[in-house]
Amino acid sequence: MTTTSCMMDVPLTIELVLDRAERWMGGCEVVSRRPDRSLSRTTYGAIAGRARKLARALVAAGIRKGDRVATLMWNHAEHLEAYFGIPLAGAVTHTLNLRLHPDEIAFIANDARDRYLIVDDVLLPLYEKVVASGARFERVLVVGAHGTHESYEALLETATEQTTLPALAETDALGVCYTSGTTGKPKGVVYSHRSTILHTLVAALPDALGVTRADTLLPVVPMFHVNAWGLPFIAAMSGTRLVFPGPHLDPPSLLDLMAQERVTIAAGVPTIWLGIREALDGSPGKWQLQPGLRMVVGGSAAPEQLIRDFDRLGMTLIHAWGMTETSPIGLVSRVPAHLADADEAVRYRLRAKQGVPPPLVDVCVRNEAGDVPADDRTSGELLVKGPWVAGRYANDATPERWTADGWFRTGDVARVDEHGFVQLTDRVADLIKSGGEWIASQELENALMGHPAVKEAAVIGVAHPKWSERPLAAVVLKAGAQATAAELCAHLAPTFPKFWLPDSVVFVDAIPRTSAGKFKKTELRETYRDHYAKA
Repeated sequence: MTTTSCMMDVPLTIELVLDRAERWMGGCEVVSRRPDRSLSRTTYGAIAGRARKLARALVAAGIRKGDRVATLMWNHAEHLEAYFGIPLAGAVTHTLNLRLHPDEIAFIANDARDRYLIVDDVLLPLYEKVVASGARFERVLVVGAHGTHESYEALLETATEQTTLPALAETDALGVCYTSGTTGKPKGVVYSHRSTILHTLVAALPDALGVTRADTLLPVVPMFHVNAWGLPFIAAMSGTRLVFPGPHLDPPSLLDLMAQERVTIAAGVPTIWLGIREALDGSPGKWQLQPGLRMVVGGSAAPEQLIRDFDRLGMTLIHAWGMTETSPIGLVSRVPAHLADADEAVRYRLRAKQGVPPPLVDVCVRNEAGDVPADDRTSGELLVKGPWVAGRYANDATPERWTADGWFRTGDVARVDEHGFVQLTDRVADLIKSGGEWIASQELENALMGHPAVKEAAVIGVAHPKWSERPLAAVVLKAGAQATAAELCAHLAPTFPKFWLPDSVVFVDAIPRTSAGKFKKTELRETYRDHYAKA
């Protein structure tokens, strides 16, 4: 009897997802909000046909296996075509982050060696700045009014059935995304067909993101941010109706779209949901949303109070965590069945944590003494491994990010509780060391945002003549609300040691943010670097 596998050898490539979407989900609708606020409607069947035309046109134009084709686009149907059409041509989709400075976009495009660029017409002014900053593209294709540039639609019309598409291997590169560069130059992470298919299958599971054929999905998270967390691929595989918001991401626009298109699941960073909560509370009853609307939140930690507020509003916030290096799903927080009847405070604490890894991903929390105990007290660095976790960066030698036994070092400080739930407490770079003791800024931020008057809060370490560093809180109050520094510290006092409490609170109109919507603490540190020296 043979000892080798009896199974068919079917390569795990993105073509499997597109074939399924076209054949079995072809009539499922994809809605796109355009820059003029109009809605266009198409189907997976039409998108699949256009993606194949794009692939053939690219091959006929000289794109070869492994070439990079960049996109500079908002979330809409043509971007979804590119998600499939570029890798079908054997090329690599490189989603450029349009929120970065033109100099940084140019650096990333050149570092990735992007050959072609597909760009939205409304982003041509940004494109011109990127080119002026030194970006080099052989060919530029414009979606929409193209002016003097080459038309994306015209390229599609050059496609012929006689053009042969390359055979794809599951180890071929499918896409590349770049890290945010918060700790140095942005680094490229190249995803394979295999890693993407496995991520797609697992992320759709009920105890992961739980995306089904019965859903209508609104990806608020941009398609240039870690492939919109893989949601476009998940939706196409599941036959989920898609609603793309285009460039209109303000709370009223999103709420109008969610109500009109009967969205059942949406995904975005905490700042999006903070704005949504404020709009709903400011205009009760204005928007009739779907009962039980689920909102996946990632990018940074969501405060427990935000989870409670959405429960009050009849919606469910689902906490997830990931990174560019993890494709990105690494942890998801869902209360397990055996704790469904636990005390309300216990359930909210669990939901506010980042959760447990989905199938095929493993995590551990490790400090200088080894793996930390599951006591919800001992901290260490979060390490992760799995089939969609990067094993190295493209064009960059940084072996220190990987341990000798094969784990990726996330740079996140975490602890683990008795249920196996992981809670991130800070970035290693954001920890505050005061008088030889560590203070986790993120825990203070989440607690501050539980105060009824606080809209947002960021905590940083500022140089101090006696204690080396002391925490300083930058706070944005809700419209019409009032609070004093003493009141906010009193709010924190029952939960944290006295030395954790900020020595100073500054009230600001807004907190600077990165392109991913996270607090830009480097800018805050620069602004307040002499704050305690002047005190």
